[in-house]
Amino acid sequence: MNPGGALFSNGDLAHTLNHQLGKIANAVAGVNEDDLLSSPESDTCRQIEQQFRMEPIVLERGGMIIEPIEDGFATVDQFGRSVRMRQTALTVSVPYTGDRILLTLKPSTFTFNPPRATVREGELLIHWTGPLNPDPDLVKQSLNSQLDTIQQWLDWSTVQVMGYNSAAAQQIAAEVRSRKARVLANRNLQASLGFPMRKRPDAATYAVPITRREIVPRHPTPNFEPFRPEPALDEAQYEAALEVLRNQRNALERSPSTAAKLGEEQIRDILLIGLNSQFEGRAAGEVFNGKGKTDILIREGDRHIFIGECKIWRGPKTITDTLGQLLGYLVWRDTKAALLLFIRSGVPSDIIGKAVNKIREHPNYKRDGRFATDERHDFVFCGNADPNREIQLAFLPFHLPAKTATADRAAADGPAAAAHPISVS
Repeated sequence: MNPGGALFSNGDLAHTLNHQLGKIANAVAGVNEDDLLSSPESDTCRQIEQQFRMEPIVLERGGMIIEPIEDGFATVDQFGRSVRMRQTALTVSVPYTGDRILLTLKPSTFTFNPPRATVREGELLIHWTGPLNPDPDLVKQSLNSQLDTIQQWLDWSTVQVMGYNSAAAQQIAAEVRSRKARVLANRNLQASLGFPMRKRPDAATYAVPITRREIVPRHPTPNFEPFRPEPALDEAQYEAALEVLRNQRNALERSPSTAAKLGEEQIRDILLIGLNSQFEGRAAGEVFNGKGKTDILIREGDRHIFIGECKIWRGPKTITDTLGQLLGYLVWRDTKAALLLFIRSGVPSDIIGKAVNKIREHPNYKRDGRFATDERHDFVFCGNADPNREIQLAFLPFHLPAKTATADRAAADGPAAAAHPISVS
């Protein structure tokens, strides 16, 4: 009967993890320069993190199965003679997830009697031998004791692994930011000298140690055009515009009798007044003037870099249609956008939850953003034409009372709501 080998005894975990951290700089240095500049920084970091991340071992004790029980033999000493005695031998298979190599590396906290088991890909074999016709409760107690010991060692290992993953993510982000700044500075210097640049092939991929599982990261589409910095609305200006919209929303929600008399067009006019009171027109093109086909539009030259849409909730299809409308406009990477949802009937918290779920179901959804409350929920989307370009979407729900007949008459007397946008040109 094979009792299995000693676990956590073929290397030092701390040394291995430190060695991995030392290879991050080379991995970042191997990323193609154009890919580094044209891809969202967060995507580049995640692709490298996938290669360096270690997955702690998790035992699936609920999935344990027992192998067919066999007769085993043990050699004992009786009065100076070696005698073979028949015994019961059994093996239990315990599924596990995580990186197999962690079962071989000794954590910094340990005892001098490591547990024993046979390691296979995805399963751990725990062995037990004892007398014939053993007490089932004693056998189960012995197996659980072995598993508890293994789990204790895994807990010690997991603490180190989680600390390493956090340190690796921070180091990768710092290395990517640093190298991106250096490459961009070099590109700007080359452009300022005015000489043509010799073209040379760059490595499009990079190799890192410890290949543990098949990972198919989404690599950025190669960019054959020279990188150019793209216009983007300053983060402070973006937040200032959203703050105006939030304040206008709060004012409307606190005045339900007034809001009930307003149609969609009148609500947009109020938002327009608030935005124009905050932003002054200048040559760079940050003036709100009421022209254009979108509800809220900021232009940089001939490019739209901030687009907002105002919609009344009429079911989940409202979100689908609005996102298709937003993503259909010409947008640039790191574009700032907003979806203003007017909720005039139903339970607001339920509708907000449905809207958020519908946003996450969109094929262009990448991840949630910084804020995730009923007052504001941020998302990151990729563009239709270029998955490397990220769109920041702020979802702002408005809880407004149902529209009255007065508002219906006002809307009928004025131009169609869809033709009266709030825009910046």
